[in-house]
Amino acid sequence: MEQHPDAVTGQPFVLANEFAEVVVRKVQTRNGVRLQIADRKGGREVLLDPIELEALTWSTPETFSELLRTPHGPENDGQ
Repeated sequence: MEQHPDAVTGQPFVLANEFAEVVVRKVQTRNGVRLQIADRKGGREVLLDPIELEALTWSTPETFSELLRTPHGPENDGQ
């Protein structure tokens, strides 16, 4: 489980379009520096470490398309 940020070290900025709006900032946690991405509409957030961010660069457009098909997990999850 990710640690809550101990300190915000970067100025937040907003990325938005007609489908989404997120606030991005650099934060310091007990486990090191993370990129915090918060969904302003849904109230969710994630803290990503450098290796998790690097892993995004390994992804293909198809990977993201699949994630967006079921953004909250498989429909039959838990059944």
